Amino acid sequence: MCTEKIQESLMRTFICILLLSFTQINIYSQEKRVHPIRILVITGGHEYNKETFNEMLKSLGNGFTFSIVEFPAAFDMFNPENRNSYDVILFYHMWQKITSQQEITMADCISGGKPLVVLHHSICAFDDWEEYLHITGGKYFHKPTTINGVEYPACTYIHDLHFTAHISHENPVTSGENDFELFDETYKGYYVEPGVKILITTSDTTSTPVIGWTKMYGKSKVVTFQSGHDTPTFQNPSFRKLLRQAIEYVTK
Repeated sequence: MCTEKIQESLMRTFICILLLSFTQINIYSQEKRVHPIRILVITGGHEYNKETFNEMLKSLGNGFTFSIVEFPAAFDMFNPENRNSYDVILFYHMWQKITSQQEITMADCISGGKPLVVLHHSICAFDDWEEYLHITGGKYFHKPTTINGVEYPACTYIHDLHFTAHISHENPVTSGENDFELFDETYKGYYVEPGVKILITTSDTTSTPVIGWTKMYGKSKVVTFQSGHDTPTFQNPSFRKLLRQAIEYVTK
């Protein structure tokens, strides 16, 4: 009888501990969901309409906060002591100058688990740093460039074109989105890394067919959109939706 009471008491204690653990996990999960996604936006090396770009970022909603840091000061944000101040990186730059140590630190930050979303002219950055195209999954060439023994000619671009973006792969980034129209700048002849998961394409002949993709770089998810030149795209509801879902996707 005494043994049965002891077993019963132990069982009640175990159940109480289990319920307490589940409660703590649930509280932690709720806190984690409530915590806004902190976006580090990196710019520099290219002019853009700051007012409408910032309006696009604000349109993401209350679940997001953002801070904008311009190169070269932005290099400090990749240092280990600064990495806990943001949850995701958004590239909107076209910077070129980078030291060997800055290359190592940036690649380590992203490959170590800091997710990344890449917009438009960011694939035109760091012409002389080959690893960068493996981070972003694509590269616009300002000059003839050899990659893996293959020489690619300089790319071309055309401003202010109407074209259709085709959703080509079901993914959390493109969930609920259909083909949509863009008024943007197209790039022709840029490199898209083999093995990326294609999300968006276009049949416009002034563009490379693939204009949106996702990949892994080390431990991090990366999403790249070729579009994003100016105000019409910043204000496009479909583009805003894709941007929000891309940020949510890479941070999960």
